[in-house]
Amino acid sequence: MQLETLELTVENGIAIVKLNRPPMNPLSSKLFAELNKVVDELEDREDVRVLILTGAGEKAFAAGADINEMKDLDLAGITRMNRISREAMSRVDNFSKPTIAAVNGLALGGGLELALCCDFRILSENARVALPEINLGIIPGGGGTQRLQRLVGQAKAKEMLYFGDMMNAQDALACGLATKVVPLENLMDAAKEMAAKLAEKAPVALRMIKASLHTGAGTDLNSALTIEQLSFGNIFETQDKKEGMAAFVEKRKPVFKGR
Repeated sequence: MQLETLELTVENGIAIVKLNRPPMNPLSSKLFAELNKVVDELEDREDVRVLILTGAGEKAFAAGADINEMKDLDLAGITRMNRISREAMSRVDNFSKPTIAAVNGLALGGGLELALCCDFRILSENARVALPEINLGIIPGGGGTQRLQRLVGQAKAKEMLYFGDMMNAQDALACGLATKVVPLENLMDAAKEMAAKLAEKAPVALRMIKASLHTGAGTDLNSALTIEQLSFGNIFETQDKKEGMAAFVEKRKPVFKGR
């Protein structure tokens, strides 16, 4: 696949997708379209167990949507751009394998919204995050009003959305937006270390856990427990279940095949 706005590398079960429009990596329709295709391809690759998203350079993960593209759009144009971006965001959010956002520098607007679609967010110490759309006279259009409140609670989400102020990495960690904060020079090593641990886990079980979490969060408790119960039963038909329990009894490290 030829890519103009992204870089893709795969090694040891870990796919790294880099937003490649330095220095600020603005999010354009082309980038979202390419991201949608890349994530769709990675979904079916058996050699990929974990996905890391990051940005090229040290200044920004993504400093928001491409304003040069947006500023002259009418309703039809912005609706089209929003549809493309929503498809890509949803594709990342619903990716069945674990996802990690390695946030280097700024993650603003759509950049933060993209990071919110990932399971984990590792921030560099110089990272700054915000949903500053209010300062442009607009609102977030990539899920920011919905995913943020589900992660940090409605009160904190209102503070971030109403004021649009910048938040540093330590404050992001304190409110639960960030999973971990590390020095910039250690960012990718930390992301790869987490990814390597996840890549050793049982792939089918990870997919079922993620599906149970996502589906259950949008329904009542009794229905969510039923979803969990069905997944729990189905996992007993997998080879990974047999391998995991055999390894436990034999006091050895399991080798999961994703089957």
